[in-house]
Amino acid sequence: MTTKIKKDETLIVVALEDELNKNDLVGWRIVYTGIGKVNALIALGRAIREKRPSKIINFGTAGSSRTELSGLHEVTLFKQRDMDVRPLGFELGETPLDEINDINLNRPGLSCATGDSFVDSSQDIEADLFDMESYAIAKLCVIEKIDFSCFKYVSDNADGDASQDWKRNVSSGSSVFKELLDSLDG
Repeated sequence: MTTKIKKDETLIVVALEDELNKNDLVGWRIVYTGIGKVNALIALGRAIREKRPSKIINFGTAGSSRTELSGLHEVTLFKQRDMDVRPLGFELGETPLDEINDINLNRPGLSCATGDSFVDSSQDIEADLFDMESYAIAKLCVIEKIDFSCFKYVSDNADGDASQDWKRNVSSGSSVFKELLDSLDG
């Protein structure tokens, strides 16, 4: 994402204030959703009705089983990792009878698999990153036809040490994300 954006038309969506302190982003509109897909949709649905953004940017932490990944990355492919209807002949992540499954923003970036569990072991679905909100946010943006971008800071290696690493790194991406926003502020 290299285009300039306007603060008053953009909504920054973050699960937790620990990930991004609103005092660090003066002038930006921020909504904290809480953890998980359901909480993200409830909070974002309200915010869309109240704030009417033309652009939504999701920021937060994510685990990665790719140990070479670190820092801040744009996510452009979203998967739902806990939709599992394989016994009925569907692929892992595929929602039966739903036209929207994997969401691809059709630009370079990483993939992220979203589910309502903290990843601390290998997963059956292939993805660069694992989180708990971005797929739901991306899907609502597609449905509502709102321009969407997503940036995730790699907080852990989605392994046995993930919970300790996440607790230590949950706030580490805030300054890097702020620098990115400052460069995009139009």
